[in-house]
Amino acid sequence: MSAVPKSFLTPEEYLARERRAETKSEYLRGEMFAMSGASREHNLIAGNVFAELREQLRQRPCEVYQADMRVKVSPTGLYTYPDVTVACGEPQFEDAEVDTLLNPTVLVEVLSPSTADYDRGGKWTHYRRLASFQEYILVSQDRPLVEHYVRQDSDQWLLTEQRGLEDMLVLPSIGCQIPLAEIYLKIRFAPTEEEMWNQMGKQP
Repeated sequence: MSAVPKSFLTPEEYLARERRAETKSEYLRGEMFAMSGASREHNLIAGNVFAELREQLRQRPCEVYQADMRVKVSPTGLYTYPDVTVACGEPQFEDAEVDTLLNPTVLVEVLSPSTADYDRGGKWTHYRRLASFQEYILVSQDRPLVEHYVRQDSDQWLLTEQRGLEDMLVLPSIGCQIPLAEIYLKIRFAPTEEEMWNQMGKQP
C-alpha cells in the first residue's frame, strides 16, 4: 500500500472520507494508504475461496464477506480490507453503517509481490490482536501454496502449509474443508525450471 498526501485524520474523518471514495484505502495512526488493484489471478483465487466458504456455511451461523467488507483491528486502530472474511456468531460492527466488522473469525489474504511482506509481517501482527480471530490463510498466486495459521491459545499459533493441488485446506474453527484444486480453479501456473527442461527433452 502507498500513502496518500499526509494530513492527520481521526478515525471518524477517515470513515467519512472512505465512504465517499471510489477507491479503497487502509487507515492507521492518522494516515490513509491507497490500495492498489488486483490481478486476474488474485481475483479468481479470492473468488474461489469465497464461493467455497459461502456454500459450506450457507446453513450455519456464519457470514462470509468479500474484499469490500472493511475490518477494524480495534486494539491497534488498523482499518483494512481482507480478501475474504468469515464472521461466526453475531457479527459486530463499528456503527450503524454496518460496513466495518469488529469480530472476524477467519481472514484470508491472497499474496502478491507488492503485499506479501506486509501480509506476512505487519498486517499479521495487527490481526493477532483480535480476540475473535482464530485462523489466518495466506494464498500464493504463482504456485500452489497455502500458509495456514491456527490459534492454539491467546499467544500461540500453529503454522501448516499445503503445497500441492491434491492437498486439502482444513479450517477447524469453522468446520470447513477446501481442496487446493478448488482454490486454484482456472489458474495456470508458469512451468518450473524442471518442467521446462522436461518439455525440451533435456535434463538440467
